[in-house]
Amino acid sequence: MQDDAPSALMLFTAGRGTRMAPLTDSLPKPLISVGGATLLDRALRLARDGGSGRIVVNTHYLGQQVADHLAGSGVAISDESDALLETGGGLRKALPLLGPGPVITLNPDVIWTGPNPITALRAAWDGARMDALLMLVPLAAARGRVGGGDFARDGQGRITRGGGLVYGGAQIIRPDRLAEIDESAFSLNRLWDLLIADGRVFGITHPGGWCDVGRPDCIALAEDMLRG
Repeated sequence: MQDDAPSALMLFTAGRGTRMAPLTDSLPKPLISVGGATLLDRALRLARDGGSGRIVVNTHYLGQQVADHLAGSGVAISDESDALLETGGGLRKALPLLGPGPVITLNPDVIWTGPNPITALRAAWDGARMDALLMLVPLAAARGRVGGGDFARDGQGRITRGGGLVYGGAQIIRPDRLAEIDESAFSLNRLWDLLIADGRVFGITHPGGWCDVGRPDCIALAEDMLRG
């Protein structure tokens, strides 16, 4: 593990979860249970077992339910109740809570089996040549995925747009250039594009199981994967 491997982690829990309707009509998606545990609790366990220190979640849709669930946990909350800022804007707003330097980000609506992706990212991080390190999943192994791949990777691990690798929802990223983006609400894809243009975005591949839990039918897929 590199000496500068980050430990602060941002967990994205603000979205409306529209693809999960009707389950999300009165329940925020991170509090949906899969295999006996909420998506949020599964993500927090990955974060803590992976060596994360400060953990921040952002809240918007039914955010009080998320805040109540986290009461007493030591997790900090970045309140986006006034306006949903998407992943890029949400990360930028949370930076004072996360502290300086690169941060880990994690999407809770994913189930992982096998090695902890946070542990793997922190072990592979090389801040001298990387501004972002993404955990990738081969498209053929991406359960619940709709659509094609996101990225290709060269022999050094550097990634470019297009190809048969899917972003798995976990990464380490240097947030400094968020300041260059004028919009208040925007996707982290905007930051990735800036960093990819400089050749400083890399990826590693998750060797275990992965399932996107973005729709109600994906819950059974994930639970089947967890049963092995």
